[in-house]
Amino acid sequence: MAGLLGDTSQRDYAQKLALFNAFARPELREAIAALAVQAGQRVLDAGCGTGEAVGWFHESAEDRALVVGMDLATAHVRAARRGAPVHTTILQADMLRPPLADGSFDLVWAVNAINHLHDPIAGVRTLATLLRPGGRLVVGQSSLVPDMYFAWDARLEQRVNDAVRAYYRERYGRSEHEFTAVRALVGWLQAAGLPLVTVRTRMIERTQPLVEADERYLHEAIFCDTWGERLRPYLPPEDFDALARLCDPDDERYALRRPDFHFLQSLTLAVATKA
Repeated sequence: MAGLLGDTSQRDYAQKLALFNAFARPELREAIAALAVQAGQRVLDAGCGTGEAVGWFHESAEDRALVVGMDLATAHVRAARRGAPVHTTILQADMLRPPLADGSFDLVWAVNAINHLHDPIAGVRTLATLLRPGGRLVVGQSSLVPDMYFAWDARLEQRVNDAVRAYYRERYGRSEHEFTAVRALVGWLQAAGLPLVTVRTRMIERTQPLVEADERYLHEAIFCDTWGERLRPYLPPEDFDALARLCDPDDERYALRRPDFHFLQSLTLAVATKA
C-alpha cells in the first residue's frame, strides 16, 4: 500500500530531499549536535532519504557511533549509499516492518518521515520497539507546505499559501487536517505511550544575502516545484501572474534578488525516552 503522500519503493524525490538537506543543513546539524550521541551508541535514521543526516551523526559522534540508515525508496537508498561514510549500513525497508531486532538502538531519528504514513502512531510504536530502555526517539517535522512570507505583500502571501494547500488536498485526496503533521508530534508520542521529554521548534530563516544552497532550494524546490504551473487553477489570473513574475529569474521583480526577501520555515523536533 502506498503511503499517505503516495510513497512506494519506486517513488523518487531524491533531488528535492538533497536540496532541502543542503538548505537546512545548519539547523539540522545543530539539532543533531544537541542530541550528544556518545561513542559506542547505536543510531537509526528511519526514513533517511538521501542520507545526509547519517553522515552528520557520524561527524557529531566523531565516527565512534554505529549509524544505520533506512528508507523505502530504491532511488533514495542508492543516493544514501553513495554519500554514506565507508562501512555504513543503509537498508531498504518499510518503516512499519523494519528488519531489525527489538531493543537494538540507543537513538532513532525520524525527521520528515512519520507524516508519510497512513497511521503515524503505529509508526511511532514500531520505532519505539527498536529502542533499548532509556533510548530516545526523535520525531521531527518541517512545515509540510512551506510558507513564504512576503514582507511586502501579505495578501499575495495568503492567496499563494491557500492555493498550495488546495493543490495538495486535490492531488492526494486528503482533508486539510491530515496535512498538519507539524502540530501532531506531541500527540503521536503520547498516543504511543511515550513520555515527552523535550520539544523545540527552530525557525529556518533566510534573508539577503542568500548562499547558493538557499537559492537552489528556494528556486527549484519551492518556486518551480511547489509553486509554478500547478497553482494556476487555484489562483485568480492577476495573482498567478504576480507570483510567476516573482519566481522568474529573468524578471526584474524576481523575489530572490529583492533586498527585503524574507523566508521562514519551521523545524519541530520532539524527543521521547523509552521507559
